[in-house]
Amino acid sequence: MGAIRRVVAIDGPAASGKSSVARELARRLGFAYVNSGAIYRAITWHVLQKGIDAHDTDRVARAIESAWINCCLKNNESRILIDDVDPAQYLREDRVNENVSRVSSIPRIREIVVQKMREYARHRDLVVEGRDMGSIVFPDTPYKFYLDATLDVRLYRRAAEGQCDEIAVRDRADASRPVSPLVIARDAQVIDTSHLTIEAVVGEISAQLRRKGLPI
Repeated sequence: MGAIRRVVAIDGPAASGKSSVARELARRLGFAYVNSGAIYRAITWHVLQKGIDAHDTDRVARAIESAWINCCLKNNESRILIDDVDPAQYLREDRVNENVSRVSSIPRIREIVVQKMREYARHRDLVVEGRDMGSIVFPDTPYKFYLDATLDVRLYRRAAEGQCDEIAVRDRADASRPVSPLVIARDAQVIDTSHLTIEAVVGEISAQLRRKGLPI
């Protein structure tokens, strides 16, 4: 397989602005945008749709190992099909919100998703976002960023989207899981997005990328 191409990794907790920033940054760079969280959500939806208890780690892992998972790009953004089904419209269901941290903490699931993410990067330059993009999935990329915001701001953002995630619970689950926990990569640039617009965050990242020698 080919070498990993250029990757801009953006990590951070829920509602820190990762998705909006990464999507706009990818558009400006002409890179493909890949949302790792959407892959985990799709897997969670598939497992729940099959009636599998998300606590049953062995059954969850077997179900995903036996599923046909197609990670592709559409309009320069990542899409995922599982057994020929596109679950995009279901990814923000309450039951998915409630179980995605649990499913994504299963080591075998993380192995599968890491492999899928790296396959993307063998074919396209990427802006990727998630919780372990810089620390685990693409540790060698020189372009790492960690977005954060206060809990109050993140709760407001989720409410404005019509979502009811238990953000504090997800924070604890993501930070304390034994495999690929949410951490700030050692060489990541940290940006507090609490009082910044998407445009301002993208501008700050673009400026730092220029300083690192990436043509913008």
